[in-house]
Amino acid sequence: MSAKPYVGRFAPSPSGPLHLGSLVAAVGSYLQARHHQGQWLVRIEDIDPPREQAGASKLILQQLEQFGLHWDGEVLYQSQRLEAYQDQINHWLNQDSAYFCQCTRKQIKASGGYYLGTCRHLQLTGQDQAVRLQSTRAIEQFEDVAYGTVNIPAALAKEDFIIKRRDGLYAYNLAVSLDDAEQGITEVVRGADLILTTGRQLAIFELLAKPAPNYLHLPLVLDESGNKLSKQNHAPSISGKQNQQLLLQALRYLGQTSEADWLELSCEQILIKALENWRLSVVPKISLDSQ
Repeated sequence: MSAKPYVGRFAPSPSGPLHLGSLVAAVGSYLQARHHQGQWLVRIEDIDPPREQAGASKLILQQLEQFGLHWDGEVLYQSQRLEAYQDQINHWLNQDSAYFCQCTRKQIKASGGYYLGTCRHLQLTGQDQAVRLQSTRAIEQFEDVAYGTVNIPAALAKEDFIIKRRDGLYAYNLAVSLDDAEQGITEVVRGADLILTTGRQLAIFELLAKPAPNYLHLPLVLDESGNKLSKQNHAPSISGKQNQQLLLQALRYLGQTSEADWLELSCEQILIKALENWRLSVVPKISLDSQ
């Protein structure tokens, strides 16, 4: 039986332009997909309007093209998938696999920081309430392509987690899992800050009775204080800067070799060179103790 064709993806949220950290994730996922002669898809995770920046989706796509990161097929926008998310939630509610929850963050924090199933059997109706998915089989470890066996704290693994927030917005774990299943993603390549969410996504794949992708987590780019570069932490945009220099910087963060004379090349030519030299074994790993 032949192996399933490789399908990877890059899935930024439009809360601002790309920064160096998101460029590293994009380059790593792109090179891994092309190394496997696979498809590289782009998905815009635009389901959290309060955090989104007007025009960011278009700008991110323009930036990817400027770096020579050309994707396959059409861009998928999560905002066009809301009906599919709700249909799946309704199905789980009807199956008693999911339920409404009225607990606040403050209440959960007071009970030790993990949700203890307080609303599981209350049969709430859903007015101004979140929806949680029952954790029928806690996934306490999984195999990461880079890190090997990753252990998830038992209390986190056993928690009934939110799939729709009380403000009506769909949760990341729900949307990303349904989209990865819909697009036939075979390997998820992303930053290591998301590594502990993997258990929840694997749980959703199990409930869907669909094969889960492999997971490969990349090192994070940190600021001078040791915090992850992110839009929430006001990471500087890479717009208008020297693209070749930034691309080579991203490759260095990924542990890849590059030559000084590559600066004279176009971004597309740099990526061709990087692909010829791509070695997953030298990609750095961060400590997971703080995750």
